[in-house]
Amino acid sequence: MRILHVIAGAEVGGAETFAQDAITALHARGVTQLVLARPWPQAMRRYAEAGIAARPFGFSAVDRALGHARRVRAAAAELGADLVHAWMSRAAAFVPARMPCPVLGWFGDYYDLKYFRRADCCAAVTPDISRYIVERGMPAERVFTVTTFGTMPDAPRVDRASLDTPEDAKVLLVLSRMHRVKGIDTMLDALAEVPGAYLWLAGDGPERATYEAQAARLGLSGRVRFLGWRNDRKSLLEACDVVVLPSRYEPFGTVIVEAWAMGKPLVATRADGARQYVADGRTGLLCPIEDAPALAACLRRALGEPGLAKALAEAGHAAYLADFTRDIAIDRMIACYETCIRLGPR
Repeated sequence: MRILHVIAGAEVGGAETFAQDAITALHARGVTQLVLARPWPQAMRRYAEAGIAARPFGFSAVDRALGHARRVRAAAAELGADLVHAWMSRAAAFVPARMPCPVLGWFGDYYDLKYFRRADCCAAVTPDISRYIVERGMPAERVFTVTTFGTMPDAPRVDRASLDTPEDAKVLLVLSRMHRVKGIDTMLDALAEVPGAYLWLAGDGPERATYEAQAARLGLSGRVRFLGWRNDRKSLLEACDVVVLPSRYEPFGTVIVEAWAMGKPLVATRADGARQYVADGRTGLLCPIEDAPALAACLRRALGEPGLAKALAEAGHAAYLADFTRDIAIDRMIACYETCIRLGPR
């Protein structure tokens, strides 16, 4: 099987990181691949280290005006591709007409289907996004649900002292971009109602300074650690007590899978992804969006009731093993590819 991947995402982000993880896992399964992507150093280095062919590609309006979209068709022909996998809307919109093989459009969110006019099939990260695609006209037999898996390479153990955190402190972990949709402001308001707990915020983004100011205003600077972008997610998960996903909007939320994989209790808001996958009171605790007192109450339960925390962690881990391991996700992706190739162009 020969797959051409077209990726137009940001340098760092959940969808882009998963694309790299999936491509690396497919390479390990013997799938021949070529990646066309923005030349972000971290991503290109990772492909090179894995032995995966990757070429820099621009997705700007200037690139389009210069006719660079034709390079996608040329690369597919050169590779002898069986399928083009266009990751998310900008990449899908850049795929030209008259492709020599079928095109699969990847939906990590409820994207506008106008960007996927060249897609012959679609893959979505949740059943509800798949439903959304079908309702907007894509034949159901050409729509697939392919969930993601956690991004957790091994890393050295986290020393709490290095993060200015007492060894006996209860630690809440948020793995997230510093963006309004991620609900970090709600998380900080909730922390004010959870005495003694420390909060690790692993991630970066445009709102970081705003949240640092909020933490100071709430008198929380002594208990909040802004860690910036981290490559040791697994070690942070190992070192924390509870994983929190406080998002206003989250179509899936790979952090859910990562918490379950590491056997950690999860507290999340009722955003789309958590509503579809987390069983409240069994595999995690759910609370309303933008409700700091309710979030604080869930956090106090997860930290203060050892029996509940253990039960949540065990049930979450069982859910992970049943549905979200790397092998399960890649099996589904390969099956999706095979069906798309068999169905051919629309």
